Amino acid sequence: MTESGLLLDDQLCFALYSASRAITGCYRAALSATGLTYSQYIVMLVLWEHDRTAAGDQAPGLSLRDLGERLSLDNGTLSPLVKRLAQLGLVTRQRSLADERVLLVACTPAGRDLYQDAVAAQASVVEATGMTADSADELRAALDALTARLRDHTPPGPAVADPAVADPAVAEHTAADRTG
Repeated sequence: MTESGLLLDDQLCFALYSASRAITGCYRAALSATGLTYSQYIVMLVLWEHDRTAAGDQAPGLSLRDLGERLSLDNGTLSPLVKRLAQLGLVTRQRSLADERVLLVACTPAGRDLYQDAVAAQASVVEATGMTADSADELRAALDALTARLRDHTPPGPAVADPAVADPAVAEHTAADRTG
C-alpha cells in the first residue's frame, strides 16, 4: 500500500466490489437460460436448501424474515424479489396458520425443476473462475471471516433505504426484479 493509502488499486473495498461485479456478471450470463436474475437465484438457493433440509418435516416454507436474515436483505429489497418469483410460478407465498403476521415462502414444483439448470449455471461460473476447489474454499472461508469481523465492528446505524448503497451487487438486479 502506498504512503497515502488512497490509491484506488490499493483499496480492499474496491477489489471486493470489482470481484463481486465480475462474478455477478458471470452468473447473469450463466443464468440466462433459467430466466432468473442473480438476486432471484440467491433467493432460490436458500429455498432449495430449505427444501432439502426440511424434506422429512413437511415444512410449509421459510418465513420471509428468515429468508431475509439468511441473505442479509431487508424486506424492501426481498419482498419484490419474492413477489416476482411468485408471478413466475416458482414460489408460493402464504400466511402461517400459527401466526398470520408471518409470510411463508416455498418452492413450487416449477421452482424445484429449475434446480438442475441452476447446478449447471453454477458449474459454469466455477469453471470461469479458474480456481481449484481448495482455492475457492480458502477464499470463501477468508471472506466469511472478514464479513464476520466487519459485522462485529460495524456500529449500528439507520437502515440504508437505497439498495444500491446497501449492496451494489444485489441492487443491480432489483429494478429488473420489480418490473419483471
